[in-house]
Amino acid sequence: MMFVSAVSAQNSVSEPLSFDQARATLVRKSDALAAAEANVRSKVALSDATKSLRLPDISVDVRRMEFQKSLSLPLGSLAPVAGAFDIASPLEFQERDWRTRPILTTVLPIYSGGQIPAAQSAASAAVRQATAERDLQSQSQLLQLVQLYFGQQLAKQALAVRRDVRDGLQQHVDNTDQLERTGFATKAQRLQAEVARDQAEREYQRARNDLDTISASLAQLLRSDRPIDTTTPLFVLTTSLGSLDKFLQSARAQHPQIRRLKALSQQAGEGVKVQKAKLKPQLYAFGQYDLYRDDALITDSDWAFGIGVKYTLLSGKNRNQQIAAALEQQFQAEAGLQEAHNQINIGVGKTYNDLESARQQFLLLNSSIELARESLRLQELSFREGQVTSLDVIDARLQLGGALVERAQAAYEYDVTLARLLEMSGQLNNYQDYIHQADKVLTQ
Repeated sequence: MMFVSAVSAQNSVSEPLSFDQARATLVRKSDALAAAEANVRSKVALSDATKSLRLPDISVDVRRMEFQKSLSLPLGSLAPVAGAFDIASPLEFQERDWRTRPILTTVLPIYSGGQIPAAQSAASAAVRQATAERDLQSQSQLLQLVQLYFGQQLAKQALAVRRDVRDGLQQHVDNTDQLERTGFATKAQRLQAEVARDQAEREYQRARNDLDTISASLAQLLRSDRPIDTTTPLFVLTTSLGSLDKFLQSARAQHPQIRRLKALSQQAGEGVKVQKAKLKPQLYAFGQYDLYRDDALITDSDWAFGIGVKYTLLSGKNRNQQIAAALEQQFQAEAGLQEAHNQINIGVGKTYNDLESARQQFLLLNSSIELARESLRLQELSFREGQVTSLDVIDARLQLGGALVERAQAAYEYDVTLARLLEMSGQLNNYQDYIHQADKVLTQ
């Protein structure tokens, strides 16, 4: 089977996408995001269901039953009169029959010991937890998109540089071969040039394979059956993004993990209230109505209503231990929240410094590239005049290629680190704004 590289495929059937378009495609096609959205809808539905907990429960209980009833009725002072008619005392009755008993029952909670408001509050917190988990999944997917999208741009940049280095060294081989034939270069110099050219060819092939690999991964992420032609270039903002405190404050307020753990902590607190409520009495109103009195038993009422109190005196569930367990869960959630605050503070500080390092490295490499270009021009000119060796030209060519790749790598590190910083501070949805503000871009 013939293997078609992403390089050739992009030139024919690739799908050009800007980063904004790639993100929209990801949101539309990601199964992970669809699952997270479904989880949010589920929790919203459950929360809506708790809003009716204070409404009455109305039920119909219909029974088709066979029964037998025995009744003994003492006659008391009427016994002498009954005896005159040969009626023995007590009177004995027995009935066996089939009956249909449809009973309408209504129960309205009046006081639940706090269980109803606790359940409603916990359900609302579960919605916030699901929303935060959806945002976590969204940011994880978006961060992966940044890595692959701009990783492909880096691979394309590296491939272009490796191709230029290979082509330049091939030209150097041709020049050396001509100079050797005229006696101005040695065979050793020509061989040195050929070895360097072959090494450059291997680097080019490796770069091409790297591009094929990352292109396939990006297409898989976006559920595309065609390679993606990334059109938004690597970018850098040459000025600082602001103080570290700004990102720290945003992280504490907006990071989805912080919001998720806060929601879990609230649910744990409501769980404590539910367990404590089980130690309290419950007050309720009730009503019953017989829908078919013709089949009513003698002990059945036509209708009834009233107020009831339920209190559990003894339970095998050990309610005190359940309260203790709920308190420990609450402590666990609060401790996890504090640890998350600490870890995010550490992560934001490190990522902020890494971003500054990438920015500074990108800017400082500009002078190195200009120097490398000028050095290559002079070395090639000097070689033709016999003033330097072939190795000097090779070194100058490789130095320029290395500097160009290093600058592209610095831009990529900047773009990915910026995404991580925004993700940690809960602002990754604003990533496109920074792309539009960029004052340095790398094009092929």
